[in-house]
Amino acid sequence: MANDRVERQLESLKRLRAAGPSADALAALRKALADRVNAVVAKAAAIAGEWQAHELMPDLRAAFERLFDKGTQSDPQCWGKNALAKALKDLGLAESAPFLRGLRHVQWEPVWGGQTDTAGVLRGTCALALVQCADLPRDETLRRLIEAVTEREAKVRADAARALEQMAGREAILLLRLKARAGDEDPRVTGQVLEALLQLEGAHGVPFVAAFLEGQTEEVGEEAALALGTCRLPEGVEALQGFWPKARGREASAMVLRAISAARLDPALDFLLELVRKGRRREAEDAMEALELHRESEEIVKRVGEAVAGRGEEELRALFAVRFGAKK
Repeated sequence: MANDRVERQLESLKRLRAAGPSADALAALRKALADRVNAVVAKAAAIAGEWQAHELMPDLRAAFERLFDKGTQSDPQCWGKNALAKALKDLGLAESAPFLRGLRHVQWEPVWGGQTDTAGVLRGTCALALVQCADLPRDETLRRLIEAVTEREAKVRADAARALEQMAGREAILLLRLKARAGDEDPRVTGQVLEALLQLEGAHGVPFVAAFLEGQTEEVGEEAALALGTCRLPEGVEALQGFWPKARGREASAMVLRAISAARLDPALDFLLELVRKGRRREAEDAMEALELHRESEEIVKRVGEAVAGRGEEELRALFAVRFGAKK
């Protein structure tokens, strides 16, 4: 019976969201934010954030505090607190107290064989939100982010790296470089750190990131390559092209080519097309796979088809037809 009530409430909120903002809709959201069921609160918070309903800020904050005060049973999996923290962040709340509370929160819940902390997403969201808090001195924000970038949950460490990127400045750059050098048990966190560095340092950071292409684990090398490609800097493409001969003939070769393709720059495309035209058979296939990223571009697909046709190899033509939806 209780489940039926919750389902009806969630369905009602879904219809309300589709109808769009109105005085009645805001009143309904205000009521839902005071509900005792965390799923209902979470749905209402998500809508409030999406609508940028600043008039609901007091209700969002009250719901956030209430879910902390009532304990784990009122908000299993932190669904309500996660949605409320995100809504408060998206609405631009510049007061740090709620986010500092969320950043400290640990919520252990039972799982098969033990317990797990379900508050990682919450802490990551609050770390990102601290950047916008005007009442927190810069050095205090940096101290909090240092704690977050070294905590046990990978999600929080990655979000803290994103927050340091948003902080910008020399201190943030130095902290990100230190974290990159210290390493992380999760390669994706290192990848986020390297990506943040390139966003802040631009071409100046390329040699530092390129050093992670080798001498680290294969997974870290992949993350570094992806960061160099997606930063879309000519210097990043040059670094990847310079590294490719070392990766040539190895499994890492295809990964480097995909990263080059991700740059979406003319020199990157020219490099890959030249491999399709004149590279070894395996290299041509890997280059074609990397160029699939651009299959929505008729011009690029045409250039790939011309490069394949120039080789005169029927098997490559068949592969081109499969990958790019063309006729043999």
